Amino acid sequence: MAYESIIFEESGGIATITFNRPKALNALNRALLAELDDALGVVMDNEEIRVLVLTGAGEKSFVAGADISEIAQCDALGAKIFAKRGQDVVSRLQQLAIPVIAAVNGFALGGGSEMALACDFVYASENAMFGLPEISLGIIPGFGGTQRLPRLVGINKAKEMIFTGKMIPAAEALAIGMVNKVCAPDELMAAVMKTAGAIAAKGKVSLRAAKQAINSGLGVDLATGCSLEIDAFALCMASEDSKEGTSAFLEKRKPVFKGKLQ
Repeated sequence: MAYESIIFEESGGIATITFNRPKALNALNRALLAELDDALGVVMDNEEIRVLVLTGAGEKSFVAGADISEIAQCDALGAKIFAKRGQDVVSRLQQLAIPVIAAVNGFALGGGSEMALACDFVYASENAMFGLPEISLGIIPGFGGTQRLPRLVGINKAKEMIFTGKMIPAAEALAIGMVNKVCAPDELMAAVMKTAGAIAAKGKVSLRAAKQAINSGLGVDLATGCSLEIDAFALCMASEDSKEGTSAFLEKRKPVFKGKLQ
């Protein structure tokens, strides 16, 4: 599939998807969602990719939200189809087996915040702004924001943000746990790629097992979550990477993980 609304790149085990509609502040329309869905399939099928980074083209925006010109034309059924399509793609992003980092370089509003919330963690530029402003349009978040934001920052803070539709700066997003790190604009991608590189150097089996154990455990009681962890730990020990990691430790050398799932 030829991409027009995104840029897909891969190097050294790190894939980067750049939302590329800068004149529209990278707003999410049907075409972009289709391209993103296709690119996520490419990532899933490529065993060499260990980390995915999402960012936006230009200096102003990560994703400024869903394309209002498309939403305005929807009736109730069309809105349901559009929201379901967006949720399916965002959920596919969240369910990727590999770690996903959002590099937020400007506005992350509406669908942009929802996209970031589906990533494993977020690094943001000092000029980044987050928010779910849909209430100001007489609607509500439709790509999972009413569900993921409360789970991340707490119910009361999420209700305040969603009910008022206000935007919050990167520093506040950091304080409430929506963002992991805030960087100067010209240092953002370097910081993201440094962390992505550190993650990509780890064993692929253990990365997948860790993400699965964390995500699966969030929806169950502690005892069940710990049981899931035991199974994931045991599976890691059956991998070549576990043998390499333990041997390297005992031999006092740096491990060289091959990233194989077998």
